[in-house]
Amino acid sequence: MTRTESLGQEHRVALEQGEVRYFERGSGRPVVFVHGVLTNADLWRAVVPGVADAGFRCLAPDLPLGSHDIPMRPDADLSPTGAADLIAGFLEALDLRDVILVANDTGGALTQIMLARHPERVDRVVLLPSDCFEYFFPPIFKPLPPLARVPGSMRVLAALLRLRALHGLPILFGWVAKRPLPPEVVESYLWPPGRSAGVRRDLRKLLRGVHPRHTLAAAEKLRDFDRPVLLLWGSEEKLFPIRLARRLAELLPDARLVEVDDTYTFISEDRPDVVVRHVVEFASVMAD
Repeated sequence: MTRTESLGQEHRVALEQGEVRYFERGSGRPVVFVHGVLTNADLWRAVVPGVADAGFRCLAPDLPLGSHDIPMRPDADLSPTGAADLIAGFLEALDLRDVILVANDTGGALTQIMLARHPERVDRVVLLPSDCFEYFFPPIFKPLPPLARVPGSMRVLAALLRLRALHGLPILFGWVAKRPLPPEVVESYLWPPGRSAGVRRDLRKLLRGVHPRHTLAAAEKLRDFDRPVLLLWGSEEKLFPIRLARRLAELLPDARLVEVDDTYTFISEDRPDVVVRHVVEFASVMAD
């Protein structure tokens, strides 16, 4: 299954920060899928077809988070707030309204920051296991921000990402997906930093700015976010403990938590059928 076939037609949109590639499939109310660091739209390849077939317009961008192929402008702000503004800019550039946002991992943190700054185009949100509160990043990935401040470190990181012996370790995919990822998907995630100095520059900008102050500040503002939020969280989650989801459910005025078994962080990889079912049910309530 290639990206074009599963995610839909490829498009590009010009934003303030640079050109962003995205994939679109289906028609109806817009559902925008947000991935995290060192993944891209491929994260949603097994989810988009089912949601689109249920009558929704699915859009999955390749955000500049390290696994994209189109570098942003050299002066682009890709700090966590800058990346959150880029997501808001994507919705604005395509004039998307009443959006259902579906976000995972770092993409969930950026979504929370975006909602705290630019919530106006969003109608409801589905958060899969994501950075939040003090977990930005989770403890195992805490060394990445200081590493990104070391000159030349992204070139070394890009070389390490290509070592297949590391792919199953917790520092890569061992704790995010319960089952091995297809080789072509791993390549689409991990090869771009090695191919492009611009991609490495974009990744470094994001990593250098990661700090819990961003997610903690967003959480305070989200106390007033009164639109519906569905929290889909793995009961076996290793990176983002279920207690974080419970805190989010208590914080958000209109939130519901659903625990999913037999999965880690990437529920769209381990249990795509569950993600499709819950997203469609949650989004369809709005349509009634």
